[in-house]
Amino acid sequence: MRAILLLLLFFSLNTFAQDPWKISATNFDTKNYYGITVANGMIGIVSAPEPFKVKDVVLAGAYDLYGRGRVSNFLRSFNLLNMRLEIDGRSIGINEAKNFKQELNMREASFTTSFEYSDKATVEYTYYSLRQLPFTVLMDVSITPKKDISITGSSVMEAPDALKDVENYYNEIDRPHVVISLLTSQAKSPTGKLLMCASNTFLFSEPHGSEPRVIHEMWDNNMHLMKFTKTLKAGNTYRFSIAGSSITSAHHDDPLNEAERLTLYAKLEGRERLIQFHKKAWDQLWSSDISIEPSAPQYAAEVAQTQQDVHSMMYHLYSFVRPGTALSPSPMGLSGLGYNGHVFWDTELWMYPALLVLHPDLGKSMVEYRYQRLDAAKRNAFSKGFKGAMFPWESAASGVEETPVWALSGPFEHHITACVAIATWNYFRVSKDTVWLREKGWPILSATADFWTSRVERNGPGHYDIKNVVAADEWAENVDNNAFTNAAAKANLQFATKAAAILKIKADPDWMNVAANIPILKMENGVTQEHASYKGEGIKQADVNLLSYPLKEISDTALMMKDLEFYSERVPNEGTPAMTQAVFTTLYSRLGKGDKAYHWFKDAYIPNLNPPFRVIAETKGGTNPYFATGAGGIVQSMLMGFGGLEITDKGIIKIKTALPKEWKSVKVTLEGKTIN
Repeated sequence: MRAILLLLLFFSLNTFAQDPWKISATNFDTKNYYGITVANGMIGIVSAPEPFKVKDVVLAGAYDLYGRGRVSNFLRSFNLLNMRLEIDGRSIGINEAKNFKQELNMREASFTTSFEYSDKATVEYTYYSLRQLPFTVLMDVSITPKKDISITGSSVMEAPDALKDVENYYNEIDRPHVVISLLTSQAKSPTGKLLMCASNTFLFSEPHGSEPRVIHEMWDNNMHLMKFTKTLKAGNTYRFSIAGSSITSAHHDDPLNEAERLTLYAKLEGRERLIQFHKKAWDQLWSSDISIEPSAPQYAAEVAQTQQDVHSMMYHLYSFVRPGTALSPSPMGLSGLGYNGHVFWDTELWMYPALLVLHPDLGKSMVEYRYQRLDAAKRNAFSKGFKGAMFPWESAASGVEETPVWALSGPFEHHITACVAIATWNYFRVSKDTVWLREKGWPILSATADFWTSRVERNGPGHYDIKNVVAADEWAENVDNNAFTNAAAKANLQFATKAAAILKIKADPDWMNVAANIPILKMENGVTQEHASYKGEGIKQADVNLLSYPLKEISDTALMMKDLEFYSERVPNEGTPAMTQAVFTTLYSRLGKGDKAYHWFKDAYIPNLNPPFRVIAETKGGTNPYFATGAGGIVQSMLMGFGGLEITDKGIIKIKTALPKEWKSVKVTLEGKTIN
């Protein structure tokens, strides 16, 4: 009888459990709405709470100097998918839409909105940032009339405020088998550095010759539209689509014509093939997945929500990166203009390790970003009086320092250079590609190692000090011998030496000499000291604990635990970034404390969630989603903590870790292969 009751409880809980792949929202507050992003690693589309509206369209790699800080900023692109729908002459807004529902399908990377308009029609539309076509998006619209109605659909192209010298074009290409209406705009970026272009077209479901007539209207210099009108019969669902492309002179030498060519290509591929190949590409991404199994029926609902949350984090990481590029994600990915779209250590230390394990080709693109900016890093080192390569704290298109002057992290947060080198070595560890190591890995590893030999101050054995830095714990500014900076520099020097041995190149013997003499300080209580003047004050984020994972500078479990218990009590309840608790999660799981790991796992992101799609903000109660850095740290805690994976010189291995009592198992699948 007890078994039957437990079985009934299990099914009742799962009836109402969250879908592992779909995040739905109804009856939400439009004034407390944080959009969710559909992206393909190049174009990010951020949702809005109104029918047929999109909040932002963000294009990776498109920067110009404007706004705050006198540094390069991400640019908003033309809003390709803003649309208007009229039914019987009345434009539908949020007040006219009833039973309004929005849903992100993470498995297929699609965002669907559905609603009813009075007693006249049911409307549904879905948009995609097409994974197979980096610069192209698609919106698919279906209308089911409840009575005979007339509709007018308009595609509206409007220039963002920051763009200037807008030029609008409309063109019809008439062929025997197709008519293509192109709505196109171009504009200059604020300084005129870039030309940004966008074009879109309708895809109709009618056979050629019977499709609706399209009319173009020019409203003002910054906005124009094309529209069609159609009479629909009750009960007969009508479908049409909008395909559009956006590209800039940062991506192509002839962006205006290329935007139209890409749109033409999408038009003649057709709706079905566009969606088919998009889904196929996402099937390949999800060949690497993480699955959680509850340990008992009473935990089923809680685990179902966690599974959905983990999929959301993986989905966003996948969405913000694509292989075959030299682009790297900012802390907010393609979810908006947060952090100006700049690239920090957030990439190499937090997002990259998870993506490298899940899909090495995604990690390769992120290292390629740094390789192509190695010369800029060398010039940066030269300007500060150092040798080798010194990567900037904030990087954008060119690879020069882009940190606003008021932030001291620009001149002083030097550990980023070691983070780039560690990421480089880890790509080789996973790929075992010695050709890549010689051509691209070695130039980074050797130049960054040279930087550290010139950066240390040689004050005797064991005192090759690294002074005057901003720590990984950024509340500690202009301090000496920061634990993470020093340990990361040591790792950089050691990895460069290993690379030389593999490539049969003579390593600079000074690299290992310096590595052996960089100090890691301790306090009187035996705890690793965060920096030379640290006295036990509160910390912004993990620093010392990173020496246990991922650096493995500290391997003694007693010291790992001692450091962990000391510093985990010094993180305040607010104002700290989400990835800090993720490090605690990973370490407690590795130290056999599954329940403590689970406490920090939940603390890492649940207080940071924003409605209605549970998007992660940077801090508890924060309102700046989506924080991909935090997602990267938490996915790392699933892979390298609960999942027990470890990146080593022999490749990826499995180690013993502890799970919370609520979980029976964590199954990690890497490109179709389950890791046992």
